[in-house]
Amino acid sequence: MLKQGLQSVALAALFLTPFSAHAERIFVSNEKDNTISVIDAQSLEVIETIEVGRRPRAMAFSSDGSELFVAVGDDEAIDMIDLETLNVVRSQASGEDPEVIRTDPNKPYIYVSNEDDNIVSILDYEKRTHVDQIPVGVEPEGLGISPDGKWLIATTETSNMAHIIDAEKREAVYHRLVGARPRHAEFTPDGKEAWVSAEIAATVSVIDMQESFDVEHTIRFDVPGVPRETVQAVGIAMTSDGRYAFVALGPSNRVAVVDQQSYEVLDYILVGQRVWHLALNEDESRLYTTNGVSGDVTVIDVDGLEAIKSVPVGRFPWGVVVEP
Repeated sequence: MLKQGLQSVALAALFLTPFSAHAERIFVSNEKDNTISVIDAQSLEVIETIEVGRRPRAMAFSSDGSELFVAVGDDEAIDMIDLETLNVVRSQASGEDPEVIRTDPNKPYIYVSNEDDNIVSILDYEKRTHVDQIPVGVEPEGLGISPDGKWLIATTETSNMAHIIDAEKREAVYHRLVGARPRHAEFTPDGKEAWVSAEIAATVSVIDMQESFDVEHTIRFDVPGVPRETVQAVGIAMTSDGRYAFVALGPSNRVAVVDQQSYEVLDYILVGQRVWHLALNEDESRLYTTNGVSGDVTVIDVDGLEAIKSVPVGRFPWGVVVEP
């Protein structure tokens, strides 16, 4: 009986090992510490700290999921982290002041918003070459890419524009006025709309990406009992079932919950101080937020729409992504 029991334990361990080895991980860029915090999704604790270049902000995964790319603004480069070893294995020049990056779903391309140069750069991360650059408005920041890779949106802070770029032609073909200081662009999971947040206006502009390419709706945020000037719309994350959109509202320390279909603001969730960006986990049961001033990540239960834990990370956490 004892031998049988030991065999059962060994068999169970054999099946459990691959799952444990591939436990979900959350990556957080700490802008002031020049590090990436790695959080284990099971324990909700930081299990690794990766040193990267100066002023890390946006992150994106390679199309095959083997590497994590980090925009390091003060080094004017993209640091590339091997997800097996968690080491920076190479770095690629990005142009001046890279802030936001996105990867193409079909090509080995990284799109980079170069804030100081008023362009979007295209890098080939396999050939390690600079492919092209696309002129846009003044101070480009946010970038969004459609699920099929056909469209790219660049937001420009000073121009208050959303520039709709044809990825095949590599040129901006539509220019749409949005709210003051647009920060982020996110496509709906079906690719039919693009949502653009505006920090100063405290709005999200919803752009039709099928026919008119115009702003069809404007979502406004007003948190009861919170000073109007602290409500600043920044990061956006959307559930794939078309149910919720979550919008980070900066110094108001709130995340807005929006109905993707009706555009109604359903709720505001209290999180850490100066919430900036957001990421959903793989099964979309949790939402993670970066809170720059309090230096932590808030974990939100999506079904209950409530914050359940705060995880301390480095100084001024900026971006957050969950390993695919």
